Amino acid sequence: MRHFPVNRFILCSMNIYLELTRAFNTNKVRTIISSGQAAVLHHIAIMSKDGDWIIREDEESLRHVLSILESYGAKYRFGAPLDIRWLSNGWSSHFEFMHQGMRVRTDFVSRPPRLSAKDLESLWFESVKQEIPYIGLIPLAELKKTNREKDYAVIGELSRLMSDIRNQLRYSRSARDIIDIEQKHPDVVDEISKERPLLRQAARGRDILEQELDAERRRLMRANEQRLQAYIDASSRWSSRWKILSKTLADLPLFDAHERVVKEAESLLPVSVERKPDA
Repeated sequence: MRHFPVNRFILCSMNIYLELTRAFNTNKVRTIISSGQAAVLHHIAIMSKDGDWIIREDEESLRHVLSILESYGAKYRFGAPLDIRWLSNGWSSHFEFMHQGMRVRTDFVSRPPRLSAKDLESLWFESVKQEIPYIGLIPLAELKKTNREKDYAVIGELSRLMSDIRNQLRYSRSARDIIDIEQKHPDVVDEISKERPLLRQAARGRDILEQELDAERRRLMRANEQRLQAYIDASSRWSSRWKILSKTLADLPLFDAHERVVKEAESLLPVSVERKPDA
């Protein structure tokens, strides 16, 4: 397990996200830390500039989280309303506020990409066992299949923390690690290669395997770009309106701003998004 030197800024940033999570989950688990802050809690990152949560898809949870955000003076950032209609169709909601001289950004989804309904059910089941609920290694690795190069290094580090070598093989980003496992457990590599065909290249050496890993990464990045583009296209009218709307929200308490955002979004932001199949 890696240990990093921690400075005051990092402690301050981490503390606010834990503080928020405790407040969000008062008397009930409503949110689970995901993405960058989860990587911090798994000790594979020093810090993350944003807070990301998976939020429970019910009205009480949404209103409770809004009330906590309002108490911190949070304002909407561009995105969808924190409303079940949009969240249940894969949209995300974004807020920000100032805390101890630091800009705190908070992002929420209820249907994160690449996680099935069964995955989410398991996440919520496990979350009640945690004092601070945060996403596990495998679902975090799935979330990190983004169009950002740096996230694939995170996936690789996550794989090294997985206790099951089958899962290590499913997520490893290191040709060296895969070849090492192949030499010790060729039968397991043969088994998992049915899911991840590039593993069959382990016997052909590091150079070829690294080429396959790079090609796989590019395919995953393109798939996520395609997914995001569908939401960007669907929000074009909303984006144009937001430039004016955001100015009218600046001085409103969050609940008042929320009502206005929902009303405007109902006519400008489609609830559902049609997407081409992932590449």
